[in-house]
Amino acid sequence: MTKTAVVFHSGYGHTQKVAQSVADGAHADLVAIDAEGNLTEAQWAILDAADAIIFGSPTYMGTVSWQFKKFADATSTRWYSRAWANKLAGGFTISANLSGDKLSTLQYLITLAMQNGMIWVGQDQLNDGHVNRLGSHSGVMGQVGPTDSADAIPQNDLDTAKAYGARVAQFAAKLKA
Repeated sequence: MTKTAVVFHSGYGHTQKVAQSVADGAHADLVAIDAEGNLTEAQWAILDAADAIIFGSPTYMGTVSWQFKKFADATSTRWYSRAWANKLAGGFTISANLSGDKLSTLQYLITLAMQNGMIWVGQDQLNDGHVNRLGSHSGVMGQVGPTDSADAIPQNDLDTAKAYGARVAQFAAKLKA
């Protein structure tokens, strides 16, 4: 049995809603980074025990939130010991604007995974008018208006997130077999 974890920061609930969809697809544990960018020891233990870790952050000013960055910097102890080497990794982001420079956020998450010796799993869904409507293959991108609540996130984006979570979990199972 493989274990997948979804670690994320959500400033206003939008990223949390996408994280839940990813976790539903992967049957994963949710690990929320708090408002100060911290995790508890129990949360770190969940990540350390996982076969796959899916990272999530809103896109703020073209990159991850400062709280996610603080978490990422704290992974340096795992980097030094190579504790996460050969784990699978994936990522997702959401922003208010159609572009919103989400790609740079996903590239940051990819770099974080690579620095930790992880193996990145990309998005395989084609934009078919329902899933992957924003056409990202690096990970999941979501978009909702700047004043919209998390409930206004398009179902297409949530379906894409769920399918992506399932994809990462399937690869984790294959890798462990």
